Amino acid sequence: MSGTLNKVMLIGHLGDEVKMHYFEGGGCIGRFPIATNETYTNKQTGEKVTNTDWHNIVVRNKAAEICEKYLSKGDKVYVEGRLKNRQWQGEDGNTRYTTEVHVQDFTFLSTKSEGMATTTNQEVPMPKNPQPNPVSEPEEDDDLPF
Repeated sequence: MSGTLNKVMLIGHLGDEVKMHYFEGGGCIGRFPIATNETYTNKQTGEKVTNTDWHNIVVRNKAAEICEKYLSKGDKVYVEGRLKNRQWQGEDGNTRYTTEVHVQDFTFLSTKSEGMATTTNQEVPMPKNPQPNPVSEPEEDDDLPF
């Protein structure tokens, strides 16, 4: 072991649709924002306060195509991956920086009833010690077609 760890686990809601970018060699990446919330009660005023943090999510190749097909704005998702910092030159010539979560595993936490006239979102209950199932190993009782 190298003595260091770069691991991120987030459960949040998509803030936008998955944006895809395809490369000449056949690969692709998908990008989307996830919002996570922290809620607490202000002890002085008794007011409930919610803080929202936004995270830039990056998925690659087949995982990106699956996310594009099945995720939409507002869906709840669990993602696990690594933090990556990136810099680039903006149109104004200034150097810009961003931090992204490069996803290694993910689990959809909102379900969609496909083939019905109305779509309903249901939240999947999480166990006390969540051990997410990677998308590559679907469970027998899973309704998703992959």
